[in-house]
Amino acid sequence: MTTLLVASTGGHLAELHDLAPRLGVQDDCVWATFDSPQSRSLLDGQEVIHVPPATTRDAVGALRDLLAARRVFGGGRFRQVISTGASVAMSFFLPAVRHGLACHYIESATRTEGPSLTGRLVARVPRTRLYTQYPGWAAGRWTYGGSIFDGYLATRRATPRPVSRIVVALGTHDRFGFPRLLRRLIDVLPPEAEVLWQVGSTVVPRMPAGARRQVPYAEMQQAMREADVVVTHAGVGSALAAMRAGHRAVYVPRRRRHGEHVDDHQVAMACELDRRGLVLAREADEITVDDLAEAASWTVGASGAPAPFRWTT
Repeated sequence: MTTLLVASTGGHLAELHDLAPRLGVQDDCVWATFDSPQSRSLLDGQEVIHVPPATTRDAVGALRDLLAARRVFGGGRFRQVISTGASVAMSFFLPAVRHGLACHYIESATRTEGPSLTGRLVARVPRTRLYTQYPGWAAGRWTYGGSIFDGYLATRRATPRPVSRIVVALGTHDRFGFPRLLRRLIDVLPPEAEVLWQVGSTVVPRMPAGARRQVPYAEMQQAMREADVVVTHAGVGSALAAMRAGHRAVYVPRRRRHGEHVDDHQVAMACELDRRGLVLAREADEITVDDLAEAASWTVGASGAPAPFRWTT
């Protein structure tokens, strides 16, 4: 019997993909996620079930995923479901428990102080096993399993890189732009630098030349590998992408008071990764050229094989 790995695209999928080898299920698993350049590239060669996309607090999208999940479980192929969210987790867990399947929910690494809305909802699903990536709020049914960031370590370069090639990644969320960060970068990035601008839904009066709403996943990965500096919003998927490419990114949290997200979880995420030394956390209005030079003075690599994720089979 097979394990079904369920996640929405973006950071949730990036986390589950990084965790899969530590779960011991990658040799007998099927993925359920949205059809996107990221999922097609990241899961190339693996069996994937594409389900309808659902965005933040999208009741219609969640219902469509629920109907898709019922069809998926109709064949009796799966023995358990593992998910890192977001709402697609709830859509799959509800029919899964009715079929007697074990359900495991791993809360996103962005949630440093407590569960997300999805985490609180799936906690109400009977017999669902719950995991946090932070020991500080593990309590009751929430068990600490480990962190996706355990396998990364930052080291200072012997020779700092010049700031000549820069990748700017502001995320691709349709509802939330990041104009504060874009305006600041337009003002402070060296005019002679070669910049790849991926701005998502962000629009400002003076858009940079070559700005693109979305960059294909493979192209973005290649650009990060070739860059001297990466500047990104404080999403977990963006952090992982930069680290895999060897960068200690300039990492900028969105703020709820500016209408940049539904809450301030990116602020906590930036603080956590800055504490680990894996990013250079900065506020959008305060980034300087010196910050770019400092980020270019570091590299991030594997710290060795991380311990298996501590979960209950």
